[in-house]
Amino acid sequence: MNIFKYDVYRGPNIGIYTKANDSFVFIPNGFAETKASTLSSHLQVEPLFTSVANTRLIGTLMVVNNHGMLIPNISFEHELSHLKKATGLNVQVLDVKVTALGNMMCVNDKGGVVSPKIPKEALKTIQDTLGIEVIQKKIAGYHQAGAMAYANNHGGIIHPETDDDDIKAISDVLKVRMEPATINGGIPYVASGILANNKAIVVGNLTNGPEIMMLTRAFTD
Repeated sequence: MNIFKYDVYRGPNIGIYTKANDSFVFIPNGFAETKASTLSSHLQVEPLFTSVANTRLIGTLMVVNNHGMLIPNISFEHELSHLKKATGLNVQVLDVKVTALGNMMCVNDKGGVVSPKIPKEALKTIQDTLGIEVIQKKIAGYHQAGAMAYANNHGGIIHPETDDDDIKAISDVLKVRMEPATINGGIPYVASGILANNKAIVVGNLTNGPEIMMLTRAFTD
């Protein structure tokens, strides 16, 4: 699987501003068309420009796989309509207090890890929308499960201080091997610096050689 280095808004935090599945890369409105074209070419998908809650923080706020999409209850009706119409996905607003849904869930097409901060009564909506089974678990002591781990259908990476039992439980629900790793020259909050689907991986431009090697190992079936 090819790994590309890239920057967004002249910084390495590609995972904060963008999200992808195997059909689309979701890019903030106003993002340079030439850069969007390069990014979509890397991931072999269509670029789709949008906002979520009238912000550029798409990666932080959105959860998406190839079955469906969740956006927070601070999103606008026109954003919901646009995403439903443009993608054909099952797009749902998750009506919970937490709004940074992308920071709270790590999902692929096989399973998901959801922060304990998300109420249990919301789990059915999450599972039905994304078509997956989920577990609730902190990662490395943090509630922000979606910021601490990132997975596609081939593999995944997780905060390097995650204990072995948790790595096994998370690997089991996602049905891929999760590998401890860092991004962007030592950042343990791995989702901030990676954008991936099942075709390719894009990482922040500060990601170094040893980290690229860790990623290559992690995302090999």
